[in-house]
Amino acid sequence: MKRCTALMLGALLIAPAGFAAGSDENAKDETKRLENAGKVMEEILNVPDDIPQDLLDKARCVVVMPSVLKAAFIVGGSYGRGTMVCRTGKDFSGPWGAPAMYALEGGSIGLQIGGEATDFVILVMNNRGMDSLLHSKVKLGADATVAAGPKGRTASADTDAYMRAEMLSYSRARGVFAGISLEGSTLRPDEDANRRLYGKDASAAKIVLESKTEAPAAGEKLVHRLQKASPQLKA
Repeated sequence: MKRCTALMLGALLIAPAGFAAGSDENAKDETKRLENAGKVMEEILNVPDDIPQDLLDKARCVVVMPSVLKAAFIVGGSYGRGTMVCRTGKDFSGPWGAPAMYALEGGSIGLQIGGEATDFVILVMNNRGMDSLLHSKVKLGADATVAAGPKGRTASADTDAYMRAEMLSYSRARGVFAGISLEGSTLRPDEDANRRLYGKDASAAKIVLESKTEAPAAGEKLVHRLQKASPQLKA
């Protein structure tokens, strides 16, 4: 009996340390995700055939999913994880705000990416598309229209893809950047990650809609790069 009691007490003493270690590890993961998202955006915006300026200037939000692996959709994980940054202020015409964490799940993604890591970038082109992403899981192509985005600096926003779609999606794999269809996939707030980054009361909606939320240090590169590339909304 004494031995059993001692074992129970030992487990209770060890458990908090284990939980803390797990929490610290998860926080490191979120930091890495933000750093990688900033790196991806920097690299994509530095290539000649990148996201059309006209489209970026009209986007309310940008979602970046760095280093998504096909294996994650086949063995257990079922999703890629990244972040969404939106413009702040009235009618989302202000500077880019703090990043909220998001997850991209299932659908056709696993079929469209190869064995190497693939980066995804999604432009959210209107308020309806943005509002739908703040509170719940959104099925792309059903709950929100999505299209493969055109590329090239001189491409016009007055294309059928832009006029019809609430979101435009791109991928980068093996150095090749191109528009890609993500219909059938789902995009949702990663609220556990948001709470780890910003505190227990944090949510994607609060982070995006409350301008007082400050970006973590790991997310500053991403925010600053978007601000430099497109300082204001051009409706």
